[in-house]
Amino acid sequence: MNYFKTLGLSLIAMAAVSCSKGPQKAASKGLAPADMDTTVAAGVDFDEYANGGWKKRNPLPDEKSRYGAFDVLGDESEKQIKELFTGIAEGTFADGTIEKKIADYYASGMDTASIEAAGLSPLQPFIEQIDALQSKEDMQQLLAEWQSWGLNPLFGIYADADQKNSAMKVAYLYQSGLGMPNRDYYLNEDEHTLDIQQKYRLYIAGLLEQLGEDSASATQDAETIYAMEKEMAGFSMSMLDQRDPYKVYNKMDLEQLNKLAPQYKWTAYFKTIGANDPGDFIVAQPEFIKNMAAMLNEKPLADWKQYLKYHTVSDFAGVLPKTVSDMSFEFYGKTLSGTPAQRPRWKRVQGSTNNALGEAVGELYVKEYFPPQAKERMLKLVENLRKALGSRIENLSWMSDTTKEKAIEKLNGITVKIGYPDKWKDYSALEITPDSYFQNVLNSSKFYFEDMIGKINKPVDKAEWGMTPQTVNAYYNPSANEIVFPAAILQPPFFYMDADDAVNYGAIGVVIGHEMSHGFDDQGRQYDKVGNLNDWWQTEDAERFTGKANRLADEYSQFTVLDTVKADGKLTLGENIADLGGLNISYTAMHMALNGNEQEIDGFTPNQRFFLSYGHIWAQNIRDEEKLRLTKVDVHSLGRYRVLGPLRNMPEFYSAFNIKEGDYMYLPENERVVIW
Repeated sequence: MNYFKTLGLSLIAMAAVSCSKGPQKAASKGLAPADMDTTVAAGVDFDEYANGGWKKRNPLPDEKSRYGAFDVLGDESEKQIKELFTGIAEGTFADGTIEKKIADYYASGMDTASIEAAGLSPLQPFIEQIDALQSKEDMQQLLAEWQSWGLNPLFGIYADADQKNSAMKVAYLYQSGLGMPNRDYYLNEDEHTLDIQQKYRLYIAGLLEQLGEDSASATQDAETIYAMEKEMAGFSMSMLDQRDPYKVYNKMDLEQLNKLAPQYKWTAYFKTIGANDPGDFIVAQPEFIKNMAAMLNEKPLADWKQYLKYHTVSDFAGVLPKTVSDMSFEFYGKTLSGTPAQRPRWKRVQGSTNNALGEAVGELYVKEYFPPQAKERMLKLVENLRKALGSRIENLSWMSDTTKEKAIEKLNGITVKIGYPDKWKDYSALEITPDSYFQNVLNSSKFYFEDMIGKINKPVDKAEWGMTPQTVNAYYNPSANEIVFPAAILQPPFFYMDADDAVNYGAIGVVIGHEMSHGFDDQGRQYDKVGNLNDWWQTEDAERFTGKANRLADEYSQFTVLDTVKADGKLTLGENIADLGGLNISYTAMHMALNGNEQEIDGFTPNQRFFLSYGHIWAQNIRDEEKLRLTKVDVHSLGRYRVLGPLRNMPEFYSAFNIKEGDYMYLPENERVVIW
C-alpha cells in the first residue's frame, strides 16, 4: 500500500501567531495578537486561548466544510495558480507546449455552454458498452478496459515500491466498489448514519433517472445497488486494519490469485491492462478480492449493469452538466460534510487542470513564486531537527542501546526533498483539446494509468515525487525513508525568512519534526533504514513502544467529537505520535539554535511563542457534519485535538504557561506519554 504520511490536508497553510499581555507594541514578524482570546486561560483551553480571536474573525465560508489557518495559505496558493493561468490565457502558445495544454484544458472546463449542450452524450459510449454486455466474462473484460479511464467499480490497481524490497515497484490490487467513503457508512446504525444511508439511496435513484429511468424503476434499482454495496462493505477491510502494513502485504502470483478468486479471469485482466507478465504482486485485501469475485459470479448480470451505470455517471458527475454535478455535490458536499455551497466553477476547473498537468503547473509555479533562499533555509532547519531527534533518541530511557543504534542509522538515512523535483514529468504524450472537457479528463486518466502500468516490475525512481510543488502539504514516505516539503508550504504565513526562531520552530519546525517522527510511529517504525518492512527492534523495546502508543491512543479516544461520538485514538495513532514527536523534536532544536538567548518579544518568552505558534497551526472552524465524517475516515485527529492532545503531554508547555493541577490542560505526570 502507499503509506505516504502527510501533514494532514492538501492546499493548506500554516500561520504563526502571537499573543500579548497588556498594551501592544509593534508585533514581530509572524505574530498576530488579535488571533488570541485572552479571556480564556491557557490552562483551561489552550486552543481557544491561542485561536479564539482568529475563529471569531474567520467564520466558515459557505463553500467550505472547514476553514483553518492552513486554508489561508491554501487559498493564497489557489490565487497564485489563478494568476499563472490568467497570464497563460492572455498569451499565444504553439500547439503541444505546456502552456497551450494548460490553457486548453482550463478553457474546456470553463466552457459551460458546450458542456450543457452536450448533456449526457459523453457518457453514451460507456452506457452502450454496458447495455451490450452478454456475460460476466464480457463484464470483466469491460472493467479491465475501463481502468485506464480512471474507473474502478470493483477493485483498483497501482504501482508502488514492494514493501519488502523497496528498490523495485510492483503491482498492488486494492478494494473498491463503494459509493460512500468506507464500510462504516453502510454498517453503522446510529441515527446520523441511517439518515445518510437514506439520502445516498435517493442520490443513486436520482442519477439513474438522469439516465432515463422512470422514478419507480430508479427507486427499485437504487435499493438493489445499495444492497450490493452493503454486501461489499461487509467483507471490506476496516480502515484500522488497513493501517497495519503486514495485514495489507499479501504477495501472490497469478496461480495463487487464481486459487483465491477463481471466478475472475486474472490472466485476461492483466493482459488487457497492459501488464502481460505481472510477476509477483500484492493483494492488499485478499478477503475482499475473494468475496468480490464470488459475488460477481452470484449476482444477476442485469443487477451489475445497473450498478455500473450508476457508478459511471457518479464518477464523472463533476465534468457533466450542472444538474448532475449539483446532485453529486448535494450528497457528497452537503450531506456528508455539511457544506452549504459548491466552490466557484473556476476553482473546480483549476483544480482539475492542476491534477491533470500537475508538474507542468508546478514548474511554472516554482519559477514565479519559489525563492532559492527558502530551500537553503529549510535545509538548515532540517539538519537541526535531525540533530535534535538524534539527541533525543540517544537519551531515551526506555530504549536499549542496540535498538538506539539502528534508530540513529535510520534517522541518518532519511532523504530530504525540498521545493520541487530535479526532473519534471514529460507531458508530450498527453493529448489536450479545447473542445471537450470530458475527453480531456479521460485523456489525463489514461496518461497517468499507462505511466503507472509501465513502472510495474521496474526499479523505483528515487527522484520521483508524490506531490506537486504547488501542494501546500508535506509527507514522509516509509518505503523510501524520505521526507518531502513542496515549495508551496515554504512561504508566509507558514514559513518566514526573517521571523524569530521561536515562531519558525513552532510552525515549520514542528512540521519537519512531524514528518521525521513518521519514520518512528506505529507504522513507520516497522520499516528499516532502506525502506523495507523489517523488524529491526529488540523485542523488549517494541513492547515498551507499544505500551506507550496504546496509552496515547486511549488518551485521544477520550475526546468527545460531538454529542456522544468519541475520537478514534487507534485510527489516528500514527499522526498523534508524529504531532507529539514533532513538538518535542522541534522544541529541542529551537533551544539548540537559541543557545541560551532567551529574549522576550512582545512580552512573551521564546517558549511561549513556540507553543502559540504551534497552536495556531490548527486554528479551525468546522461544521458538525464534517467532524463526524472525518472521525470515520481520517487518520488525522481534528484540529482542536491536535492542539490539546500533544501539549497536555509536554512538561515544557506546563512551565511556559504555568499550567497547574486542576486545569483542563493538566495531566498527572504518570499519565503523560513521551515516546520520541
